[in-house]
Amino acid sequence: MRAVFAGTPEFAVPSLGALLASWDVVAVYTQPDRPAGRGRSLRQSAVKQFALQHDLAVRQPPSLKSAAVRRELAALRPDVLVVAAYGLILPQAVLDIPPHACLNVHASLLPRWRGAAPIQRAVLAGDRRTGITIMRMEAGLDTGAIVCQRQCAITDEDTAGSLHDRLAELGAQTLQACLPDWLEGRVAAVPQSADGVTYANRLTREEARIDWQEDAAQLNRAVRAYNPWPVAYTRWQDRPVKIWQARAVEGSSAEPGRVTAAGADGIDVAAGRGVLRITRLQLPGKRPVSAADFCNAHDLRGARFGA
Repeated sequence: MRAVFAGTPEFAVPSLGALLASWDVVAVYTQPDRPAGRGRSLRQSAVKQFALQHDLAVRQPPSLKSAAVRRELAALRPDVLVVAAYGLILPQAVLDIPPHACLNVHASLLPRWRGAAPIQRAVLAGDRRTGITIMRMEAGLDTGAIVCQRQCAITDEDTAGSLHDRLAELGAQTLQACLPDWLEGRVAAVPQSADGVTYANRLTREEARIDWQEDAAQLNRAVRAYNPWPVAYTRWQDRPVKIWQARAVEGSSAEPGRVTAAGADGIDVAAGRGVLRITRLQLPGKRPVSAADFCNAHDLRGARFGA
């Protein structure tokens, strides 16, 4: 079987590795190199770096809409095209190329959390479970029929980053387990249910700003969901402060945003209900530090966050 893989970020790398272990990967498609960092130098995607390390042919078209790009893909004669977090739309003409279809490795239990940020939205919503869906791709946004699914628990300590890493590995394992059955016709794709559809909109920096009127439990989920990007933040002394770690605790009904206690255990900040105990935070131009170290360097008596 000849396979083509399409993916871009770190999440897709384990799936490419799983595909490479058992199948003939004739080409890897990934997004073009992008400017990154302070110097804005071009940076290769994680998938491209992995592909080059394994001597795989890499293609980086800015779009798959042109006839020339489609002809080049068709000339590879792929039996199947596997997609994981590619980031580009696959037109119907591309979906029609491989005889065994285009399969997508998606980081949710579809139809819940269709879209760009399923991992973060699951944490933010307080979901207790998520998982991986291998889906037969169609023109709609993550609407294709389900080939197989595997579940994964979301713990109270999970950040989007830790859950991302587990799901990336689970995606590779699920792909490796179900792809042979799919290619041999031993499994059929089942249409998604019309019930339980939710959409995982792309994250923005603006939404990561802490609203201290919200419940502490919701703020705790926000801190976890926005770690490692864009990172939840508030303001203190007219400076943005990133909040990397926190937890909800019982507390008094002080003014939301007001610091009610600060010490080695953390910085307690009143929320709309309950208290958010900040345990790791970061000032602009500084490294993240523990709450204890922050309190040793700054006087938080009577302080208010969010002003």
